[in-house]
Amino acid sequence: MSALTRRHLSALGLTLFSRASAQSGRRPKLLLRNFWQDVNIGDVGHGPGALTLLYKYFPEAEIMLWPKQLGPEPRRLVTQGYPKLKIVEGGVSRDGKPLTPEVAKAWEEADLYISGSGSGFPAHTDAIAFHKATGKPVGVFGVSTDPISGFGNGREPEGGTLEQIRAKAARLPATHLPEDYRYIIDRASFFFCRDTISVGYLKAQGVKTPILEFGPDAQLGMHLRDDAKGFAYLKSAGLREGKFICVIPRLRYTPYYRIRNTPRVPDDYVKDAINDRTTQQDHAKLREMIIAYVKNTGNKVMACAEMTYQVQMAKEVLVDPLPEEIKKNVVWRDTFWLPDEAASVYSKAQAVISVECHSPLISLRNGTPTFYVRQPTDTCKGQMYRDIGAKDWFFEVDETSGGQLWSRLESIVRDPARAKAQVRSIMSTVEGRQKRMVEAVREACAQRRA
Repeated sequence: MSALTRRHLSALGLTLFSRASAQSGRRPKLLLRNFWQDVNIGDVGHGPGALTLLYKYFPEAEIMLWPKQLGPEPRRLVTQGYPKLKIVEGGVSRDGKPLTPEVAKAWEEADLYISGSGSGFPAHTDAIAFHKATGKPVGVFGVSTDPISGFGNGREPEGGTLEQIRAKAARLPATHLPEDYRYIIDRASFFFCRDTISVGYLKAQGVKTPILEFGPDAQLGMHLRDDAKGFAYLKSAGLREGKFICVIPRLRYTPYYRIRNTPRVPDDYVKDAINDRTTQQDHAKLREMIIAYVKNTGNKVMACAEMTYQVQMAKEVLVDPLPEEIKKNVVWRDTFWLPDEAASVYSKAQAVISVECHSPLISLRNGTPTFYVRQPTDTCKGQMYRDIGAKDWFFEVDETSGGQLWSRLESIVRDPARAKAQVRSIMSTVEGRQKRMVEAVREACAQRRA
């Protein structure tokens, strides 16, 4: 028997197994591919967010988590938060085969492969391999597909505003989408983009997935908190509920070569030059806002991180340059954390102001007003804030002054009840889309098992 025939029979066997199990009443099984890296609490939080939504709106399903990277602390977060969850370990070979028996068994048992939130359809080659090997459906749970920002393939390293990215994407030829992406998106049962710029781009590319819609980042679903650790930190730092703000910095490009201790490649020199040129001007605006907030309220400020490298950066660009009389009201968090502790801290803040994209999502999920100050290199995912009704709290950093940030923050200080009501309105919109996303998961499983 040839290898090709064996492969076809194997796929057929998987199909027959699935149909037989459906007739026997077996619970549907989902394989969630997520947890792309551990150095970013946003990437850590995607996974729990998706898990919470799936368990909440599809409770009869069994879920297997297939993480890309899951270090000791994120693993603790997941195993404690979801004690019945099965975690599948292993990768995929260059020719698209599972590298461990665990992955092979998960592929055999799964009724549906779900790719979790991230930028640019993370691990799309694994989704392709799964689909080709099993013939089973694949779905995507809130990603961005920015065709303009970044490096290579005619992209623009300096990025642009959301309006500029949308306009440039609209002018791309209908054949712009790479063929491997087109292959799997055409065959996806559903494809939720976490911003409408991505939706518009893929529609213009003529992809054939039957469901191509806006579905916000799964981080907005994460319910996990660590109140014991978070509240203890607030007490030790002298931060009182509703009497402090959190501020998170960001370089325009993440220095992954420093984080991973790898040699610099040519693109890294360009990224470093952009960072060197823009870091001070970006964060001077945040410092101006911090000074105004402290002077006008007497409250405190916590400078903290969303990514590991930002722990030290927060001190250097947010705290150290401040006047001495302001520094007395500023707390520098000198350690990294996980999204559950961040969620607990953010829940007690008056507001969260972030140049990173995911801390504001954690903040909204926990009822706290928030600003996202977007840099032009941070892809089109920031459009999500407008899509969920948070446009008043969204800022393009190159079009915003420190005075404007303080003016908007002052309105939250003056009328916190109104700001909290705005958060509830935003989350109502989010929850409607989240239900729709899981509804598509349920429909894909039902069609598979019919």
